[in-house]
Amino acid sequence: MSTPNQSVASSTEMERDARLVSTDGHVSPGELAIGVVIGRASEAFDFFVYGIASVIVFPALMFPFTDKLTGTLYAFAIFGLAFIARPFGSILFMEVDRRHGRGVKLTIALFLLGGSTAAIAFLPGYQSAGIWAIVALIVFRLGQGFALGGAWDGLASLLAMHAPEKHRAWYAMLPQLGTPIGFILASSLFAFFYLNLAAEDFLGWGWRYPFFVAFTINVVALFARLRLIATEEYAELYESRDLTPVSVKELVAKQGNAVLVGAFVPLASFALFHLVTIFPISYVDIFSNRSPGEFLLMQLGGAAICLVCILLSGSIADRVGRRTHLGACAIAIAAFSVATPFLLGGGSTAQTAFIMIGFALLGLSHGQSAGAVASNFAGRDRYTGSALTTDLAWLIGAGFAPLVALGATSRFGLIAVGIYLLSGAVCTLIALRVNRQMRLRAV
Repeated sequence: MSTPNQSVASSTEMERDARLVSTDGHVSPGELAIGVVIGRASEAFDFFVYGIASVIVFPALMFPFTDKLTGTLYAFAIFGLAFIARPFGSILFMEVDRRHGRGVKLTIALFLLGGSTAAIAFLPGYQSAGIWAIVALIVFRLGQGFALGGAWDGLASLLAMHAPEKHRAWYAMLPQLGTPIGFILASSLFAFFYLNLAAEDFLGWGWRYPFFVAFTINVVALFARLRLIATEEYAELYESRDLTPVSVKELVAKQGNAVLVGAFVPLASFALFHLVTIFPISYVDIFSNRSPGEFLLMQLGGAAICLVCILLSGSIADRVGRRTHLGACAIAIAAFSVATPFLLGGGSTAQTAFIMIGFALLGLSHGQSAGAVASNFAGRDRYTGSALTTDLAWLIGAGFAPLVALGATSRFGLIAVGIYLLSGAVCTLIALRVNRQMRLRAV
């Protein structure tokens, strides 16, 4: 097994080039925060572009042989495959990290992520290529998920390590700002082309532009992140093993329970995640007369609220404690689940209220979800433990949420969505309690 120093040395040339751009090799916490947000925003953009297209593009382009509902369910099934691939990407790229360094790992992962997303822009439809168009879509979607697992860089942990004791929740919230930023960029592009092009032009070429843009965004994010991992602070933490990947087998044997419990802690937030972003677009497109383009514009307002609430979550959690904050958010999401069928199934005003309240709750809860996961691990286990726990949380809580929600709604009505959301809130509350007991036993 390569030592940490060998791993760093093996990517020396790339990281030396990045260091030339980073002045004296040091960065301020503000610069670090900007780099982390750029990285997370680029990842979110890639996934939201695909998620939105799963509703307004792929049913007609890839599944014209069936009705809109069934075509959307097929598209959501492919959507979920990335979350299955993500843990495998994490495991494989951890080995690349250990053997060749984080610079090499990030370069490969982000080029794969941007390349997979951009490649979708050039796909033919089913009427041109038949089943091979669907096969190619599946391959590139798996590539997205696999690459996202490899894009884990430890920069959020580095940011947390720079945080003053009384402001850890504030610093933990900063990476989460990338999520609504990525959604704003993706939904703005799609709304523009959807509302300004004829349906034939949009399905012919308009939808391809957001996918093509993804590659450029990922290249920018790559250089922003390489600049940060080239700093002396990062190298020192890497060599001290605080940011070094450990064997997955070793981690599971040592802290398997922490990984499992940690995956359920943010479930309320992750269950809500796609139920206010991707699923509602499919609901209004299939079961109402509202335009998806107009609905995307309305969601932009919700995403702006989400940004503000993520910022608020840092201040609140620093005052009351991160776990208390997450517990309160889970209870609020449980209450929201009861109102969900009435709001989403109501008229335009009620649906607008669903989006605004939902995005506000998402911001408050999602702002602290990553920090809660990382806090279960210390020292050399933090990097790998945080990555795998996050992968499992996304897979369990969010990966197939649009598919389950839409399928259940078509059979049982919107009450099924409320039950699904309620189950996520209950899981979070139970996991927080179990996690607290585990910590007390460890003291």
